[in-house]
Amino acid sequence: MVARGELPENRKYIREYLIGVREGLIEDIGGTEKNLTTAQAVLIDRIISKLGLIRCIEEYFSERKIMQGDQLPRVLRDSYLAYNNSIRLDLMALGINKKKQDEITSIQDYIEIKRAQEGPEPEGEENNG
Repeated sequence: MVARGELPENRKYIREYLIGVREGLIEDIGGTEKNLTTAQAVLIDRIISKLGLIRCIEEYFSERKIMQGDQLPRVLRDSYLAYNNSIRLDLMALGINKKKQDEITSIQDYIEIKRAQEGPEPEGEENNG
């Protein structure tokens, strides 16, 4: 159901959430889908499927007041935790722990950024570089 992009009618807002997460992951690691390796694309698609399933489980049990406090019923708890752990491992494989780097497209961009950070040169000093 989730893997095919089908959600119950009252869960359509989850689709928007999943689309946003997918776009964010693609941007984080490659900028565009064309820049992804096949493995990265597969990992992202699996993450989205698992995340969709997790969100539907949470919503279903929350609406039906089946939650035991803030815990899922025992019958689903292990698989729920396994899905969440699987997503964490997939995110690690994608390099989610890496900080986003500011993209500098040329040495001229770098020089301009550094000059802007340093501020104006004091009067009377020449730039020899």
